[in-house]
Amino acid sequence: MEDKGGFKMSAGKILVVDDDQNICELLRLYLEKEGYETAIANDGNQALEVFDKEAPDLILLDIMLPGRDGWQVCREIRKKSQCPIIMLTAKGEVFDKVLGLELGADDYVVKPFEAKEVVARIKAVLRRIGKNGDEPVKEVKYDKLSINLTNYELKVNGKQIDTPPKEMELIYHLASNPNRVFTRDQLLDEVWGFDYYGDSRTVDVHVKRLREKLEGVSDQWALKTVWGVGYKFEVKE
Repeated sequence: MEDKGGFKMSAGKILVVDDDQNICELLRLYLEKEGYETAIANDGNQALEVFDKEAPDLILLDIMLPGRDGWQVCREIRKKSQCPIIMLTAKGEVFDKVLGLELGADDYVVKPFEAKEVVARIKAVLRRIGKNGDEPVKEVKYDKLSINLTNYELKVNGKQIDTPPKEMELIYHLASNPNRVFTRDQLLDEVWGFDYYGDSRTVDVHVKRLREKLEGVSDQWALKTVWGVGYKFEVKE
């Protein structure tokens, strides 16, 4: 994209982490053609160094890496940042979706992949977290509760509550659709973005943690279980 002065604006910076230099080069060429800046790392330790130096908007992270593997890198990054992470996994590797979700991965792509598929996933993840263009502040407010997804801030009675990114995204999604019932599979698809089959205990774990933070705060709203279906953010009319 270009502004009126002809200056080419970046669509964002992507950190590509893979020990296969051919894959890194292929993705770099494709991403730069799409207007993204790129940074490359070939092992887990280098990935953490480049992440600190470059402050990317998104990370493409291979699981099988020398040094630290992708899981360890993901865990380290999540300690300090909510930067979206798309995991790259080789065909035949068992990708542990529950572990991926728990560690905070936003999506995953199986190799061999088409470069255009990866670009589409990147755009989808950045769109989901509001990094594509100037979007309005994402905030919902109820009695004694403020959920600001732009800044990832959850406030109860005006006091900020430390909340991991996926819990923030889950409560924002539910509270943005008051009284609407979501199945666990819908929440996995719409909040986590995984093509997810079967095991939905991750949603239950996140709801349980949110309840611990929000139980009894107000009689005007509640995080409710709809037995046999899923969950809803119930608001009194």
